Amino acid sequence: MAGNIRVLIIDDHPLFRQGIRYSLEDADDIEVAGEAENGQEAIKLTERLLPDVVLVDINLPGLNGLEVARVIKRREPGIGIIVLSVYEDDDQLFQAIKVGAAAYFSKDINPDELITYIREVACGKYLINDSVIAKPHVATRVLHQFRELAASEDEQTNALFAPLTSREIEILDCIARGLSNKEIANELSISGQTVKNHITSILSKLQVNDRTMAVIYAIKRGWIKMGYGNQAEDGQAVGAT
Repeated sequence: MAGNIRVLIIDDHPLFRQGIRYSLEDADDIEVAGEAENGQEAIKLTERLLPDVVLVDINLPGLNGLEVARVIKRREPGIGIIVLSVYEDDDQLFQAIKVGAAAYFSKDINPDELITYIREVACGKYLINDSVIAKPHVATRVLHQFRELAASEDEQTNALFAPLTSREIEILDCIARGLSNKEIANELSISGQTVKNHITSILSKLQVNDRTMAVIYAIKRGWIKMGYGNQAEDGQAVGAT
């Protein structure tokens, strides 16, 4: 992206904010646009400053970091949000995905890594998926909970026609079960390049950045279903005709 990456730091501890600001000074392409110590202030500053990336502490007093992230993403969906926590927690990871955060890290993250991740989030990448993929048991739980969310939605919403072909639904189902492109090709008796072409089409149609977000999108809408143990229960599109 052109120009400097403008970052807003949200944390109720001045020393931690100062530490992040100091760390980011080493990056020529990143500038701290502002700081906020609570959720309400953060939302107002975000609307006024329109930063590229927001770093938000999950444990803010009053309006917590997840609530702040939800409001920001609803009002300014183009802003990338990195959620920071004192410790990594599976429930927090799931909630961070739900509010649209691009990344979720513990506060002991290496400064150089944080700079790299800020750059990637500013480019539209969703690093939070790496956190899920790195923990198979978390991935299973996250996908299962999204299935439950889909089941609890209005029946009319669930019955919407999936904008994917039956083959694309099959491939999403394979991805949800953790299969690699090569394994998908073998299972469906197609070439690896065909698998790649289908995945490119899926990402384009669903307007998501990677495989994990495509699966979550499809599960939330009931197009594919996941049970425990990463076993797909069926690969049919809901309401497809």
